[in-house]
Amino acid sequence: MTRKDRWMSPVWGRREFLALLAAAAFAGATRAQSTPRIAAIDWAMLETAVALGVMPVAATELIQFRAGALEPEIPETVADLGLRGAPNFELLQLTRPDLILISPFYTRYTGRLEAIAPVFSLPFYVKGEPPFAKALAAVTALGEKLGRAEEARRVLGETEAALHAMRTRLAGFAARPTYVINIGDARHFRAFGADSMFGDVLGRLGLANAWVDRSQFTFAAPVPIENLAASPDARIVVVSDIPVEARETLRNSAIWRALPAVRENRVVTLANVAPYGGITAGMRFARLLTEALSVRGEAL
Repeated sequence: MTRKDRWMSPVWGRREFLALLAAAAFAGATRAQSTPRIAAIDWAMLETAVALGVMPVAATELIQFRAGALEPEIPETVADLGLRGAPNFELLQLTRPDLILISPFYTRYTGRLEAIAPVFSLPFYVKGEPPFAKALAAVTALGEKLGRAEEARRVLGETEAALHAMRTRLAGFAARPTYVINIGDARHFRAFGADSMFGDVLGRLGLANAWVDRSQFTFAAPVPIENLAASPDARIVVVSDIPVEARETLRNSAIWRALPAVRENRVVTLANVAPYGGITAGMRFARLLTEALSVRGEAL
């Protein structure tokens, strides 16, 4: 019986319903007392906390997060601490966190953070290492830190089951390699290799990555468009919307139109996904990719 079926079952009478409400209220009160107030400087840590059912009291760059990551939904009641690289320490102190979540990218001001509250740091992006594995490990580690070990096990179990289902669904697409890219401008792109979140998840879905080099973790888009011709049989998956200024230029670009994947209609564009997120970003990419390929069919 599914959760929805259980709620709708006719055997649930008024007495059972009231008992359930009382139990939920007691559990909620207990959790409210035991769950620490956390602040997240790092977006991947923010995602991990929310996946465990703990909403931070404060986080960084929330306007950009809501526009670029989309998931998870962060309510307006969460204080926006400003830039990840230069958070508002005064506002952070006012939110009275019990724990501050960072990654090694932000260790340069760990001392200032520790003057406000204890700091917990986990790595997600290490050159040459698959990030999704680290995102899964972060669920376990943060779950233990927050007293949510059981919730962490549930999240990991659901993640494993979902990935298995999507891998099975995409079995017919495995023969063709896949470029996963992000367009910077009409002549350049960012490529996501096996050491990226997208590349790691791609492999877990049973799809080969056409980009064999390492990812370049940079905000610039350093790779010329014509490099996509190196694997002529590959499909191209563009993650996040193509910039408006590049869209029309690409449409009229002889180089772009000459690419085998473009000529043969083997290009698909996904909605925004945070390329440097955590478990939520990885699973959002998996879901969007599975849906997009399934709609287009195995010819893609």
